[in-house]
Amino acid sequence: MQALDNVRILDLTQHIAGPYATRLFADFGADVIKIEKPGGDVTRTMGPFKGGDPHPEKSGLFFYLNCNKRSVVLDLKTAAGKEALGALAKTADIVFESYAPGTLERLGIGYEWFRAIKPSLPVVSISNFGQDGPYRDYKLTDLTLYAFAGEMYSMGETDREPVKMAGTAALFESGSAVAVGAMGALFASKRHGIGQHVDISLAETHFGGVDRRHATAIAFQFSGRKTIRVASHGGGMPQGIYPCADGYVDFTNAGLRPDRIADMLGHPEWLNDPRYSDPVQRMNPAVIEEWNGNFIVWCIERTKREIWAEARRARVMCGPMFTMEDLFTDESFRERGFWKSVNHDQLGEVTIPGRPLIMEKNGWEFRRAAPLLGQHTAAVLAEVGMDAAAISAASGGVA
Repeated sequence: MQALDNVRILDLTQHIAGPYATRLFADFGADVIKIEKPGGDVTRTMGPFKGGDPHPEKSGLFFYLNCNKRSVVLDLKTAAGKEALGALAKTADIVFESYAPGTLERLGIGYEWFRAIKPSLPVVSISNFGQDGPYRDYKLTDLTLYAFAGEMYSMGETDREPVKMAGTAALFESGSAVAVGAMGALFASKRHGIGQHVDISLAETHFGGVDRRHATAIAFQFSGRKTIRVASHGGGMPQGIYPCADGYVDFTNAGLRPDRIADMLGHPEWLNDPRYSDPVQRMNPAVIEEWNGNFIVWCIERTKREIWAEARRARVMCGPMFTMEDLFTDESFRERGFWKSVNHDQLGEVTIPGRPLIMEKNGWEFRRAAPLLGQHTAAVLAEVGMDAAAISAASGGVA
């Protein structure tokens, strides 16, 4: 038994944010039925691909986002496809969709259509900038999302262009926010029988996001102060990312406690320079550069784990910049059973990140690998009473 094993979700989302949100529900027991068009989710065309083969069943990104789900192909442009969707909606507890605003209405299957079928059914609509407003039809990528609504303004070197977070991290953050909002709608439906249309803007998830955005926006609102980009080693002693024997380490506001830094370093002689303890001199760029020159020598002589251990002992805020290989081989992750090896018809054995947290009971569980396109169409539609001919018509002949 799992926490959400009495919940059925219709997942009409594509790409990253929506599928990641529904994957979180699936991992804790929800029966997530992924509704795909005859050509499949666009993420099937996105890499990385095993062996470099751009095959729709070999996308690593699609695999990660859609484990624990069942795939049903429906052609929603046809009457048969809409009829099948309606039959599934009667059995669902919540619907997720990420079509461009107005698309489902043009197809005749917007929120009011779902409401007529099941008044208590929440529908979560995920879009770039919301269902209405002046930006609703604008395009969005991970880059423009983080630039428009995230903390990109303060990311990077002072004299260089701002930079975004690596990969598609911003969209995964949005997916987490979507899941939280959807859970609220699910509770309202389960407890009070309330169905509602939940309008979630990806941009809004970052305007109020945990990555400093809400704090800097409030600061600007009240003081007019803009957050600026600073050099990696431009403030504090130390502050920022430093090279070491086997990579890099990151120090955050560590210079606020010089006594702890001295303890971490073992009180080397060069720390006795009075300029390093003078609050005014500590803000002098030339003094900071000289201090960092000595500190980098100390770092280069040690590995990131050695530095991290010394920092923890001295209670200095520091973290190693782990590579993917570092994380994969990390003893702590291994001991906690974080990695999960699974088998897939096309990919063979795949190792992926496992449970994000440990619950006392009824927590995360891996039940099935990501589905092949339309793998469960016949079985799922048979569950709602459709015969073979109706199933074939609804799926466009895929099933």
